[in-house]
Amino acid sequence: MSITKIRKNEIMEEFGRKPGDVGSSEVQIAVLTERINHLSEHFRLNPKDNNSKRGFHILIGRRRRLLAYLKRKNYTSYKQLIAKLGLRR
Repeated sequence: MSITKIRKNEIMEEFGRKPGDVGSSEVQIAVLTERINHLSEHFRLNPKDNNSKRGFHILIGRRRRLLAYLKRKNYTSYKQLIAKLGLRR
């Protein structure tokens, strides 16, 4: 099961630049991170689910490209976001 609409709205409110922001890089990265964390837990419980792993790797690549874009365009926002999400340990 993917993330719920309520959880997605919470993420959008927390990471959005302004109220109603649904498309900024920060929001997209946060939503992708939530989905990736959910799927990684799914793969711990179901290690032979190889069909879902392709979509999982696509999500990881999309998040990586968005993080690279944000790092190029707004480095301070990038640093704050990775600290808040707990990425790049």
